[in-house]
Amino acid sequence: MSSYDEIIDILNSALKVESIILENESAMHNVPIDSETHFKLVIISNDFIEMTKVKRHQLIYQTLFETMKKIHALSIQAFTVEEFNRNPLILSSPDCSNK
Repeated sequence: MSSYDEIIDILNSALKVESIILENESAMHNVPIDSETHFKLVIISNDFIEMTKVKRHQLIYQTLFETMKKIHALSIQAFTVEEFNRNPLILSSPDCSNK
């Protein structure tokens, strides 16, 4: 199973996900073609209600603990449904300075 599919499957199993967007951003970095090393995650779940951004990230990293050993970087934007509906801003990732 690819790291991409693994991340999606694990998060959908562990959390009540309303929506999930996962982008493989490896091509933006100095890595071989078709690598799975850098990802951007946008996840919407009411499991994040009353959690700080840090706690949300910690939960995701803990949930993906084994998968994180296989990849280099995971950018996370975690929202509750209300937060996303109020301000659905998804940040763009900058290009890698080593590319």
